[in-house]
Amino acid sequence: VQVVYSGGGLVQFGGSLRLSCEVSGSIFSIYTMAWYRQAPGKQRELVAQIGTGGGTNYADSLKGRATISRDDGKSTVYLQMDSLESEDTAVYYCNRAIGPWDSWGQGTQVTVSS
Repeated sequence: VQVVYSGGGLVQFGGSLRLSCEVSGSIFSIYTMAWYRQAPGKQRELVAQIGTGGGTNYADSLKGRATISRDDGKSTVYLQMDSLESEDTAVYYCNRAIGPWDSWGQGTQVTVSS
């Protein structure tokens, strides 16, 4: 499995970013997909997931500020984040929500400046 990320970067407090993750080498449409993040010195955590039918769930830390979506035709999952806070600074990854693939890719860095 290969994962290609885009959309991260440096953003000011209160700003927005849209992350993209394109997956190849595996069937995509049959899996619940998720976004994870790993902040410096912390464990990787699941922050948003989207089922095959489009149902979504969010960690409390992002609830109300993020929208996860997917395009199965493009094998891509997106994460729109608004009202970004310093605590959102992390490397963001996508993977299956259950039984993640071994390959995570490099992730995409999100840095929120105050």
